[in-house]
Amino acid sequence: QAYLSYSNIAALTHLASKPGWDITKTLDNVSVRIWTHEEGAVLSFKVEMQVKVPSHVAFSLLSDFSLRQRWDRHFLTCEVLQAVSEEEKIYYVTSAPMTGHQPRDFVILVSQRQPCRPQEPYTVAVRSVTLRAVPPKPEFCRSQILCAGFQIHSNSSSNCTVCYFNQVTSGVMPYLAANLTGSSKSIEDTALECIKFLE
Repeated sequence: QAYLSYSNIAALTHLASKPGWDITKTLDNVSVRIWTHEEGAVLSFKVEMQVKVPSHVAFSLLSDFSLRQRWDRHFLTCEVLQAVSEEEKIYYVTSAPMTGHQPRDFVILVSQRQPCRPQEPYTVAVRSVTLRAVPPKPEFCRSQILCAGFQIHSNSSSNCTVCYFNQVTSGVMPYLAANLTGSSKSIEDTALECIKFLE
Protein backbone atom coordinates (compact mmCIF):
# COMPACT_ATOMS: atom_id res chain seq x y z
CA GLN A 1 0.00 0.00 0.00
CA ALA A 2 2.75 2.44 0.95
CA TYR A 3 4.61 1.54 -2.24
CA LEU A 4 1.50 2.09 -4.40
CA SER A 5 0.92 5.46 -2.82
CA TYR A 6 4.57 6.51 -3.21
CA SER A 7 4.72 5.33 -6.84
CA ASN A 8 1.44 7.15 -7.60
CA ILE A 9 2.91 10.52 -6.49
CA ALA A 10 6.34 9.74 -8.04
CA ALA A 11 4.83 8.83 -11.44
CA LEU A 12 2.93 12.13 -11.65
CA THR A 13 5.97 14.15 -10.53
CA HIS A 14 8.08 12.35 -13.16
CA LEU A 15 5.51 12.98 -15.92
CA ALA A 16 5.24 16.68 -15.01
CA SER A 17 9.01 17.18 -15.11
CA LYS A 18 9.61 15.52 -18.49
CA PRO A 19 11.18 17.72 -21.18
CA GLY A 20 9.58 18.01 -24.61
CA TRP A 21 6.05 19.24 -23.87
CA ASP A 22 4.54 20.92 -26.94
CA ILE A 23 1.89 23.59 -26.60
CA THR A 24 -1.06 22.73 -28.85
CA LYS A 25 -3.61 25.35 -27.94
CA THR A 26 -4.06 28.57 -25.98
CA LEU A 27 -7.60 29.76 -25.43
CA ASP A 28 -8.13 33.41 -26.34
CA ASN A 29 -8.79 35.69 -23.37
CA VAL A 30 -8.96 32.67 -21.10
CA SER A 31 -6.16 31.40 -18.97
CA VAL A 32 -6.12 27.84 -20.34
CA ARG A 33 -3.26 26.25 -22.26
CA ILE A 34 -3.16 22.67 -23.56
CA TRP A 35 0.12 20.81 -24.02
CA THR A 36 0.92 17.35 -25.36
CA HIS A 37 3.89 15.03 -24.96
CA GLU A 38 4.57 11.99 -27.15
CA GLU A 39 6.97 9.24 -26.25
CA GLY A 40 6.78 6.08 -28.33
CA ALA A 41 3.18 4.90 -28.25
CA VAL A 42 2.35 6.93 -25.14
CA LEU A 43 0.55 10.24 -25.50
CA SER A 44 0.27 12.52 -22.48
CA PHE A 45 -1.47 15.82 -22.19
CA LYS A 46 -1.38 18.73 -19.76
CA VAL A 47 -4.03 21.38 -19.23
CA GLU A 48 -2.71 24.49 -17.50
CA MET A 49 -5.31 26.74 -15.86
CA GLN A 50 -4.87 30.12 -14.16
CA VAL A 51 -7.29 30.24 -11.23
CA LYS A 52 -8.17 33.17 -8.97
CA VAL A 53 -8.21 31.27 -5.67
CA PRO A 54 -5.39 30.47 -3.20
CA SER A 55 -3.55 27.21 -3.95
CA HIS A 56 -4.67 25.51 -0.70
CA VAL A 57 -8.34 26.13 -1.60
CA ALA A 58 -7.89 24.64 -5.10
CA PHE A 59 -6.08 21.68 -3.50
CA SER A 60 -8.86 20.92 -1.02
CA LEU A 61 -11.53 21.11 -3.77
CA LEU A 62 -9.62 19.07 -6.37
CA SER A 63 -8.43 16.36 -3.98
CA ASP A 64 -12.04 15.49 -3.04
CA PHE A 65 -13.14 13.40 -6.00
CA SER A 66 -16.73 13.21 -4.76
CA LEU A 67 -16.98 16.85 -5.97
CA ARG A 68 -15.69 15.99 -9.43
CA GLN A 69 -19.13 15.50 -11.02
CA ARG A 70 -19.88 19.16 -10.35
CA TRP A 71 -17.47 20.22 -13.08
CA ASP A 72 -16.43 17.14 -15.09
CA ARG A 73 -19.26 15.75 -17.19
CA HIS A 74 -17.22 12.60 -17.95
CA PHE A 75 -17.80 11.53 -14.33
CA LEU A 76 -21.25 9.96 -14.09
CA THR A 77 -20.89 8.57 -10.56
CA CYS A 78 -18.06 8.57 -8.04
CA GLU A 79 -18.10 6.79 -4.68
CA VAL A 80 -15.47 6.25 -2.02
CA LEU A 81 -14.73 2.53 -1.69
CA GLN A 82 -12.05 2.83 0.95
CA ALA A 83 -10.41 5.64 2.90
CA VAL A 84 -6.94 4.12 3.12
CA SER A 85 -5.53 7.06 5.12
CA GLU A 86 -6.05 10.79 5.42
CA GLU A 87 -4.06 11.22 2.21
CA GLU A 88 -5.25 8.22 0.20
CA LYS A 89 -8.70 7.17 -0.94
CA ILE A 90 -9.90 4.51 -3.38
CA TYR A 91 -12.87 5.50 -5.53
CA TYR A 92 -15.18 3.69 -7.93
CA VAL A 93 -16.00 5.89 -10.93
CA THR A 94 -18.37 5.34 -13.84
CA SER A 95 -18.29 7.47 -16.98
CA ALA A 96 -20.93 8.20 -19.57
CA PRO A 97 -20.84 6.12 -22.76
CA MET A 98 -19.36 7.74 -25.86
CA THR A 99 -21.04 7.09 -29.19
CA GLY A 100 -20.27 3.53 -30.25
CA HIS A 101 -18.60 2.64 -26.93
CA GLN A 102 -19.79 0.85 -23.81
CA PRO A 103 -19.93 2.96 -20.62
CA ARG A 104 -16.64 2.70 -18.72
CA ASP A 105 -15.78 2.21 -15.10
CA PHE A 106 -12.58 2.75 -13.12
CA VAL A 107 -11.25 1.79 -9.69
CA ILE A 108 -8.76 4.51 -8.80
CA LEU A 109 -6.36 5.38 -6.02
CA VAL A 110 -6.22 9.13 -5.33
CA SER A 111 -3.14 10.25 -3.36
CA GLN A 112 -2.79 13.82 -2.14
CA ARG A 113 0.32 15.59 -0.82
CA GLN A 114 0.90 19.06 0.55
CA PRO A 115 4.19 20.72 -0.40
CA CYS A 116 7.16 20.14 1.90
CA ARG A 117 8.83 23.37 0.76
CA PRO A 118 7.29 26.69 -0.35
CA GLN A 119 8.30 26.33 -4.03
CA GLU A 120 6.84 22.83 -4.36
CA PRO A 121 3.33 22.25 -5.72
CA TYR A 122 0.35 20.63 -4.05
CA THR A 123 -0.12 17.22 -5.70
CA VAL A 124 -3.18 15.05 -6.33
CA ALA A 125 -2.15 11.84 -8.15
CA VAL A 126 -4.47 9.26 -9.70
CA ARG A 127 -3.90 5.71 -10.93
CA SER A 128 -5.97 2.57 -11.41
CA VAL A 129 -5.80 -0.20 -8.84
CA THR A 130 -7.33 -3.66 -8.59
CA LEU A 131 -9.69 -4.50 -5.75
CA ARG A 132 -10.98 -8.06 -5.37
CA ALA A 133 -14.16 -6.64 -3.88
CA VAL A 134 -14.92 -4.76 -7.12
CA PRO A 135 -14.59 -7.17 -10.06
CA PRO A 136 -15.40 -5.95 -13.60
CA LYS A 137 -19.11 -5.77 -14.41
CA PRO A 138 -20.55 -6.99 -17.72
CA GLU A 139 -22.39 -3.71 -18.39
CA PHE A 140 -19.18 -1.66 -18.11
CA CYS A 141 -15.83 -1.74 -19.86
CA ARG A 142 -13.27 -1.68 -17.01
CA SER A 143 -10.67 0.92 -17.96
CA GLN A 144 -7.23 1.79 -16.65
CA ILE A 145 -5.66 5.11 -15.72
CA LEU A 146 -1.86 4.79 -15.87
CA CYS A 147 -1.00 8.18 -14.46
CA ALA A 148 -3.11 11.31 -14.05
CA GLY A 149 -3.70 14.08 -11.57
CA PHE A 150 -3.14 17.69 -10.60
CA GLN A 151 -0.20 19.85 -9.59
CA ILE A 152 -1.19 23.16 -8.03
CA HIS A 153 1.43 25.92 -7.94
CA SER A 154 0.90 29.02 -5.82
CA ASN A 155 1.36 32.31 -7.74
CA SER A 156 0.31 34.67 -4.94
CA SER A 157 -1.89 34.61 -1.86
CA SER A 158 -4.99 34.84 -4.05
CA ASN A 159 -4.26 32.90 -7.25
CA CYS A 160 -2.60 29.74 -8.48
CA THR A 161 -1.79 27.67 -11.57
CA VAL A 162 -3.56 24.32 -11.73
CA CYS A 163 -2.00 21.75 -14.09
CA TYR A 164 -3.98 18.63 -14.95
CA PHE A 165 -2.01 15.72 -16.42
CA ASN A 166 -3.15 12.51 -18.07
CA GLN A 167 -1.06 9.76 -19.65
CA VAL A 168 -3.46 8.47 -22.23
CA THR A 169 -4.41 4.83 -22.49
CA SER A 170 -6.80 3.25 -24.97
CA GLY A 171 -9.46 3.44 -22.20
CA VAL A 172 -9.38 7.22 -22.16
CA MET A 173 -8.58 7.67 -25.86
CA PRO A 174 -12.17 7.84 -27.21
CA TYR A 175 -12.77 10.87 -25.00
CA LEU A 176 -9.68 12.64 -26.32
CA ALA A 177 -9.24 11.61 -29.94
CA ALA A 178 -11.95 13.93 -31.21
CA ASN A 179 -10.62 16.69 -29.00
CA LEU A 180 -6.99 16.61 -29.99
CA THR A 181 -7.92 16.65 -33.67
CA GLY A 182 -9.98 19.75 -33.00
CA SER A 183 -13.44 18.40 -33.71
CA SER A 184 -14.54 18.44 -30.09
CA LYS A 185 -14.02 20.92 -27.31
CA SER A 186 -14.39 18.61 -24.34
CA ILE A 187 -10.94 19.28 -22.83
CA GLU A 188 -11.41 23.04 -23.10
CA ASP A 189 -15.00 22.94 -21.85
CA THR A 190 -14.00 20.78 -18.91
CA ALA A 191 -11.11 23.14 -18.06
CA LEU A 192 -13.44 26.16 -18.13
CA GLU A 193 -15.95 24.31 -15.92
CA CYS A 194 -13.12 23.43 -13.52
CA ILE A 195 -12.05 27.10 -13.27
CA LYS A 196 -15.66 28.21 -12.73
CA PHE A 197 -16.10 25.58 -10.00
CA LEU A 198 -12.88 26.55 -8.19
CA GLU A 199 -13.59 30.28 -8.32
